[in-house]
Amino acid sequence: MRGKNIRKSGVLVHITSLPSKFGIGDVGYSAKNFIDLLKNSSQKLMQILPIGPTEPFFDNSPYHSVSAFAINPLFISLEKLKEEGLLESNLSDYEVVESNIVPFGEVIENKFRAFGVAFKNFKESDEFEKFCAENSFWLDDYANFTALKKRFGNKPWQEWPLEFKNRDKVALNLAKDILKDEIRFVKFLQFIAYKQLLEMKAYANENGIEIIGDLPIYVDLDSPDVWANRELFNLNEEGYPIKVAGVPPDYFNENGQLWGNPVYNWDKHKEIGFEWWIRRISHLLKFVDIVRIDHFRGFVAYYAIDAGRENAKVGDWIRVPVYEFFDAIKNHFPSMPFIAEDLGLITEDVVEVIEHYNIPNMRILQFAFDGSPENGYLPHNYKNPTVVYTGTHDHNTTVGWFKYELTEKGKEYLEKYLGKAITIQTINFDLIRLAHSSIAQFSIVPVQDVLGLDERFRVNTPGTSTGNWRFKLKFSDIDEEKFLQLKEITEVYGR
Repeated sequence: MRGKNIRKSGVLVHITSLPSKFGIGDVGYSAKNFIDLLKNSSQKLMQILPIGPTEPFFDNSPYHSVSAFAINPLFISLEKLKEEGLLESNLSDYEVVESNIVPFGEVIENKFRAFGVAFKNFKESDEFEKFCAENSFWLDDYANFTALKKRFGNKPWQEWPLEFKNRDKVALNLAKDILKDEIRFVKFLQFIAYKQLLEMKAYANENGIEIIGDLPIYVDLDSPDVWANRELFNLNEEGYPIKVAGVPPDYFNENGQLWGNPVYNWDKHKEIGFEWWIRRISHLLKFVDIVRIDHFRGFVAYYAIDAGRENAKVGDWIRVPVYEFFDAIKNHFPSMPFIAEDLGLITEDVVEVIEHYNIPNMRILQFAFDGSPENGYLPHNYKNPTVVYTGTHDHNTTVGWFKYELTEKGKEYLEKYLGKAITIQTINFDLIRLAHSSIAQFSIVPVQDVLGLDERFRVNTPGTSTGNWRFKLKFSDIDEEKFLQLKEITEVYGR
């Protein structure tokens, strides 16, 4: 990975969480202003969550995207559209009362109203046609799928008329003509999102900041990826999964987690030289510099549950051709710009793969204080390459963790470890200092921990299905004094 031996630090914040007048962060001035803030606080990394389109059905989770390649159009900056002359009206028409929660319903209504106006004002260009041609390998299926799904009342593709479900060429060509405006609109939105996200990355890189992106391991069943590539997934003749993804029961969940995504036909992926994966990673690396591979252990062996089961108690671990896969990936991406998400129960075979390819893995300080000096999340036990986090999007904020989750035994051990008394007012920077002072090459801090925000500002609680993924900063939350404190700690520890 580029910069593997250089100490760096950064901040974890999803694009949707950035301050904005329009109810949701975007890749325009929301991102630009935050990148300026990172630069001024001597940060070198900005970590974001997956960038794909989301759905209200899945609580707008970025880990339940409707496409492995498309970009969430809600990321589009209306201010940038106005600068390009595509929006003429006052942007206050699309503003939303500021809060710490993204009101997705209002945001979607407002933004798509604006997008409709911008599309009418859009004049097709050579740049647009070039974008469509270069991205046709995923864009055509995505646009066709999106238009057809709307035409068929948002039913899943398995319930479409047989000729469309099975992608009959004659039927699809006829539909392309009938739905040409709807298809063009989808491509227009992807073109704008693509351009703006590339501009965001360029601005970050120009200011010495690399973007860490996120690659979810699975895709949704009701997606163009599965509809157009049924042979790459473990499906029956009707297009429904035979086995679905999840994880087995553990200390936190006696029923395990039943994710429900279709699992891959790894034999077919191997037969075609893992081409779909190479394209997917290559596409994501246009917008980010480093890729966090979500649920890394699933690339070594995955937990498969018979479709139709109510929970994940009963399932099988199935091996993946992991070395063939990562050899192919390394052949295409020699610098291996990856981070392995290796949280949870990790077996020795997963560790061997991580070490074989020298992929940085994750260490979470919130997991470190059980009173045992052998705890692998304690900084004195790190082995590089390592990326340390105070917490992630799946954890409580550090203040919330300290208040409600850290045991008295853990607090006592933490104070001994730090050699000082800890208070609710200092805990966030105590952990930041511990992360930054460690030998880990990268140290990443959620923006809530920089700002000392409590449990009300948590992003996601795994195992729950409502109230997640809505966290958003208000402009008044940005305390520059705290970012100056972050800058001082960063420079003291040579990051």
